[in-house]
Amino acid sequence: MKKIYHLSTCDACKRIIKELNLPGDVVMQDIKTTPVTSDQLEAMKKLSGTYESLFSKRARLYKEKGLKEKDLGENDFRSFILEHYTFLKRPVIIIDDQIFIGNSKKVTQAVFNVLHP
Repeated sequence: MKKIYHLSTCDACKRIIKELNLPGDVVMQDIKTTPVTSDQLEAMKKLSGTYESLFSKRARLYKEKGLKEKDLGENDFRSFILEHYTFLKRPVIIIDDQIFIGNSKKVTQAVFNVLHP
């Protein structure tokens, strides 16, 4: 399975998707119009190891809710990601049993190398 969880209005997501020169068998899910389900989040967590690794501390709501000052646990990260799409670090790219999280050049290059060996 090849799947990308992204935000269609996110410039970084758009740039990365364009750079990856995606094959036709990649399933795209815009997390704003089709929110991540609990089962999908569980599958991501299984691959990544923690909910925190999937959580975006750069989200506007993270600052607005004062979450930086709180001691958040795994259940908190899970709840916030399911509550609002902006808490999911993006894009999240799953290729078979590998997960790639975020928009760094290193992550983008790693995905490209897997898609285009």
